[in-house]
Amino acid sequence: MTTTPGTIVVAVGGNALAPPGRRSTIGDQFAHTRASLGAVPALAAEGWHIAIVHGNGTQVGDELERGEASAEHLPPMPLGVLVASTAGWIGYMLQQSLQNALHARAIDREVVTLITQAVVRADDPRLVDASKPIGHVLDEAARRKLREAGYVVGQDAAGRWRRMVPSPVPTGVVEAPMVRRLVEDGKIVIAAGGGGTPVVWDDALGWEGVDAVVDKDRVAAVLGRTLRADVLLILTQVEAVYRGWGTEAQVPVRRLTLGEARAMLADETLGRGSMRPKMEAAVEFVEQGGQRAVIAHLEQGVEALAGQTGTTIVEDGST
Repeated sequence: MTTTPGTIVVAVGGNALAPPGRRSTIGDQFAHTRASLGAVPALAAEGWHIAIVHGNGTQVGDELERGEASAEHLPPMPLGVLVASTAGWIGYMLQQSLQNALHARAIDREVVTLITQAVVRADDPRLVDASKPIGHVLDEAARRKLREAGYVVGQDAAGRWRRMVPSPVPTGVVEAPMVRRLVEDGKIVIAAGGGGTPVVWDDALGWEGVDAVVDKDRVAAVLGRTLRADVLLILTQVEAVYRGWGTEAQVPVRRLTLGEARAMLADETLGRGSMRPKMEAAVEFVEQGGQRAVIAHLEQGVEALAGQTGTTIVEDGST
């Protein structure tokens, strides 16, 4: 395992910026954003080429709710457009927070946010399977209101009731070549915000947006393939992948080979919750040629890259 800085894709969850269990003001979200980027200035100082992908689950749910509340006066915006909207203002928060952190450490690196489109298949069955939670936790009255309006409501990985939307599997990023050029030039690029706005190709019309949300960890792995990244770092609110999660016997797993990671996914111990797409993205990234994928707590990214915490996934036979 090399420790020489190369190219790294850092994935940060939208829940880290605005936890789904409570309402957050923009001021709160700026504070969460600054805390979530602790590892990036250190990586920049070491000379890593960096792309950052972020989620938007809580925020895009808020935007849908705002649109519904004001529908009597203004036409609501479709979900795909709201993904792009949140990618813009969350990108602004990340960009400014990172610029300030780099300035404080006298690190001369430019930061840019790029609105990107995630390619999905028009025949992906997940386009009609509302399975991804967005927005805040719903009480009984809110659940009933949404169901009566024709929306899907379900439980997230923590058993909390939330709005559910389709989440197709990304196969590419339209603007990935541009992201690669910027990253190779030393720019820190915030891309595929909220997983990127999902689009399908139409032979007559070209790219067409669809109303869905792409998982940010999956698209981070796809983007990493185009960037020829060495490392995928998935930062979350859990220290590592655990065996026996939620039981008295739970134990963090520090290192997994591809075969071991596939076995964990196959035996369904991870369920369909938030850790499963992270593991699936990590496996996909390493399968596509990445040196390693690391899943770690938001505040322990640097330590996890050094193998001191988190979970590292590597190829079979790696030492």
